[in-house]
Amino acid sequence: MEQRTLGRTGREVSVIGLGTWQLGADWGAVDESDALAVLDAAAEAGVTFFDTADVYGDGRSESLIGRWLQSNPGWQGTVATKMIRRAAQPSLAHATPENFRAWIDRSRRNLGTDTLDLVQLHCPDDDVFASDRVFDDLDRLVEEGAIAAYGVSVETCAQALSAIARPHVATVQIILNAFRQKPLDEVLPAAAQAGVGVIARVPLASGLLSGRYTAQTTFAENDHRSFNRRGEAFDVGETFSGVDFATGVEAAARFAELARAHGLEPATAALAWVAQLAGVSTVIPGARNSAQARGNAGAADVPSLPGEFLGAVSRLYDEQIRPQVHHRW
Repeated sequence: MEQRTLGRTGREVSVIGLGTWQLGADWGAVDESDALAVLDAAAEAGVTFFDTADVYGDGRSESLIGRWLQSNPGWQGTVATKMIRRAAQPSLAHATPENFRAWIDRSRRNLGTDTLDLVQLHCPDDDVFASDRVFDDLDRLVEEGAIAAYGVSVETCAQALSAIARPHVATVQIILNAFRQKPLDEVLPAAAQAGVGVIARVPLASGLLSGRYTAQTTFAENDHRSFNRRGEAFDVGETFSGVDFATGVEAAARFAELARAHGLEPATAALAWVAQLAGVSTVIPGARNSAQARGNAGAADVPSLPGEFLGAVSRLYDEQIRPQVHHRW
């Protein structure tokens, strides 16, 4: 699989990575054997980037990856995790050196490593991004060897641009897909100019862009696609990319028609659309089983998408999606 430089980390990572929120929580139950099989399938398909967080299943996702790493010492990949959302509020008051060290030590134990490859601030409040002290503290953790590099995961383009301006931020993780195109306006160009890596999350709009859902589709009670449609638990932009479900299903059916007209399955086309954007380092779809992991990885092999398809996707966004999301994030 194609490898790209992950911003200021200097590491080479696969253009299609693996997001592991599903292996922890909030997407319905995934048992341990299935979770480990997902990691196996992804690695066998050439994936060299796993993304996790300390709050995914209260550390379950990290611990499963740690077990997998012990069993696969030859895997030459990068594991990124996140911190700050273990706090009651991801605000500046909780972004202290003491909390950083405690959270990082816990993640190191879960992952079974002395130095974390990449730690990302996990969608904190705006005051965290504005604090020089926070980034000085992160610099010290790099100097001490607890982390090799740090980045940020953001909700808004404004937060991304603020982080990109910081001299030692290595990566920015942001929601980016055919239903969330605002990062194309400023974030991707700014990141490319600064040498900051871009990690594209939620590339399938929580599964909408797979084309498998109808207006009657339901999800498990412990799936955020059931309990967070109006932002009851966390930012609503994380669920279906902030698009209301009815609009999303209708737009996704149109996207599926476009993809199949060009000989592609919708999910494959959606992942390729993100992966082929200039400035994207890696795309991190999740997977609940090994077949999904292999299918996602296959998007790396899609030839350059034709201009006709790209233009049609832009028109779909402008006509059905832009009014709901473009001004918000």
